[in-house]
Amino acid sequence: MKLSDFELDVMRVFWEQGPASTPDIHAAIQAERKASYSTVKTIIGRLEEKGAVSRSKQYGRTIVYAAAIEPETMSKFLLSSFIKRLFGGKPRRLITQLLKQERLDDRDIELLEKLLQEQKDLNAAKADKS
Repeated sequence: MKLSDFELDVMRVFWEQGPASTPDIHAAIQAERKASYSTVKTIIGRLEEKGAVSRSKQYGRTIVYAAAIEPETMSKFLLSSFIKRLFGGKPRRLITQLLKQERLDDRDIELLEKLLQEQKDLNAAKADKS
Protein backbone atom coordinates (compact mmCIF):
# COMPACT_ATOMS: atom_id res chain seq x y z
CA MET A 1 0.00 0.00 0.00
CA LYS A 2 1.47 3.29 -1.08
CA LEU A 3 0.69 6.35 1.05
CA SER A 4 1.67 9.98 0.62
CA ASP A 5 3.45 11.86 3.40
CA PHE A 6 0.20 13.60 4.33
CA GLU A 7 -1.67 10.27 4.40
CA LEU A 8 1.04 8.88 6.68
CA ASP A 9 0.66 11.90 8.98
CA VAL A 10 -3.07 11.22 9.22
CA MET A 11 -2.44 7.52 9.85
CA ARG A 12 -0.01 8.41 12.64
CA VAL A 13 -2.82 10.37 14.34
CA PHE A 14 -5.11 7.34 14.11
CA TRP A 15 -2.38 5.08 15.51
CA GLU A 16 -1.67 7.46 18.39
CA GLN A 17 -5.25 8.47 19.23
CA GLY A 18 -7.26 5.45 18.16
CA PRO A 19 -10.67 5.78 16.50
CA ALA A 20 -11.48 9.39 15.64
CA SER A 21 -13.79 11.58 13.62
CA THR A 22 -12.69 13.89 10.83
CA PRO A 23 -12.92 16.95 13.13
CA ASP A 24 -10.68 15.16 15.68
CA ILE A 25 -8.10 14.30 13.03
CA HIS A 26 -8.26 17.82 11.58
CA ALA A 27 -7.58 19.33 15.03
CA ALA A 28 -4.56 17.06 15.54
CA ILE A 29 -3.16 17.80 12.09
CA GLN A 30 -3.75 21.55 12.56
CA ALA A 31 -1.48 21.44 15.62
CA GLU A 32 1.39 20.40 13.31
CA ARG A 33 0.66 22.08 9.96
CA LYS A 34 -1.89 24.19 8.15
CA ALA A 35 -4.52 22.06 6.48
CA SER A 36 -8.12 22.80 5.66
CA TYR A 37 -10.90 20.63 7.01
CA SER A 38 -11.89 19.61 3.47
CA THR A 39 -8.33 18.50 2.71
CA VAL A 40 -8.22 16.30 5.80
CA LYS A 41 -11.66 14.90 4.92
CA THR A 42 -10.42 14.10 1.40
CA ILE A 43 -7.32 12.37 2.79
CA ILE A 44 -9.43 10.26 5.15
CA GLY A 45 -11.65 9.33 2.18
CA ARG A 46 -8.58 8.23 0.21
CA LEU A 47 -7.32 6.21 3.17
CA GLU A 48 -10.71 4.50 3.38
CA GLU A 49 -10.59 3.67 -0.35
CA LYS A 50 -7.12 2.19 0.09
CA GLY A 51 -8.27 0.10 3.05
CA ALA A 52 -6.01 1.88 5.55
CA VAL A 53 -8.94 3.12 7.67
CA SER A 54 -12.49 1.90 8.08
CA ARG A 55 -15.70 3.27 9.50
CA SER A 56 -15.98 2.31 13.13
CA LYS A 57 -19.13 4.09 14.37
CA GLN A 58 -21.51 6.82 13.38
CA TYR A 59 -23.19 9.44 15.58
CA GLY A 60 -25.78 11.22 13.48
CA ARG A 61 -23.78 12.59 10.56
CA THR A 62 -20.42 12.23 12.32
CA ILE A 63 -18.44 9.19 11.24
CA VAL A 64 -15.75 7.72 13.46
CA TYR A 65 -12.91 6.03 11.60
CA ALA A 66 -10.32 3.59 12.88
CA ALA A 67 -7.00 2.42 11.51
CA ALA A 68 -7.46 -0.80 9.54
CA ILE A 69 -3.72 -1.48 9.33
CA GLU A 70 -1.14 -1.63 12.08
CA PRO A 71 1.86 0.70 12.09
CA GLU A 72 4.19 -2.32 11.98
CA THR A 73 2.59 -3.49 8.74
CA MET A 74 3.05 -0.08 7.17
CA SER A 75 6.60 0.32 8.46
CA LYS A 76 7.64 -3.03 6.97
CA PHE A 77 6.40 -1.95 3.55
CA LEU A 78 7.87 1.55 3.81
CA LEU A 79 11.24 0.33 5.03
CA SER A 80 11.49 -2.27 2.29
CA SER A 81 10.56 0.30 -0.34
CA PHE A 82 12.98 2.85 1.17
CA ILE A 83 15.87 0.37 1.13
CA LYS A 84 15.13 -0.55 -2.49
CA ARG A 85 14.89 3.04 -3.69
CA LEU A 86 17.63 4.71 -1.70
CA PHE A 87 20.09 1.91 -0.96
CA GLY A 88 19.73 -0.30 -4.02
CA GLY A 89 17.98 -3.02 -2.01
CA LYS A 90 21.01 -3.45 0.26
CA PRO A 91 20.12 -3.24 3.99
CA ARG A 92 23.85 -3.18 4.78
CA ARG A 93 24.11 0.27 3.16
CA LEU A 94 21.28 1.60 5.33
CA ILE A 95 22.80 0.17 8.50
CA THR A 96 26.23 1.53 7.62
CA GLN A 97 24.82 5.00 6.95
CA LEU A 98 22.83 4.94 10.17
CA LEU A 99 25.79 3.88 12.28
CA LYS A 100 28.07 6.50 10.71
CA GLN A 101 25.54 9.29 11.07
CA GLU A 102 23.80 8.68 14.41
CA ARG A 103 25.21 8.59 17.92
CA LEU A 104 24.11 5.45 19.76
CA ASP A 105 24.00 5.13 23.53
CA ASP A 106 24.89 1.92 25.39
CA ARG A 107 21.26 0.73 25.43
CA ASP A 108 21.02 1.13 21.66
CA ILE A 109 24.26 -0.81 21.20
CA GLU A 110 23.08 -3.59 23.53
CA LEU A 111 19.83 -3.88 21.58
CA LEU A 112 21.71 -4.04 18.28
CA GLU A 113 24.03 -6.70 19.66
CA LYS A 114 21.02 -8.76 20.80
CA LEU A 115 19.31 -8.41 17.40
CA LEU A 116 22.51 -9.33 15.58
CA GLN A 117 22.91 -12.43 17.74
CA GLU A 118 19.31 -13.42 16.96
CA GLN A 119 20.09 -13.07 13.24
CA LYS A 120 23.22 -15.20 13.64
CA ASP A 121 21.19 -17.87 15.46
CA LEU A 122 18.55 -17.87 12.71
CA ASN A 123 21.23 -18.19 10.04
CA ALA A 124 22.87 -21.05 11.93
CA ALA A 125 19.55 -22.86 12.34
CA LYS A 126 18.81 -22.38 8.65
CA ALA A 127 22.24 -23.74 7.71
CA ASP A 128 21.68 -26.78 9.95
CA LYS A 129 18.45 -27.61 8.10
CA SER A 130 20.22 -27.54 4.73
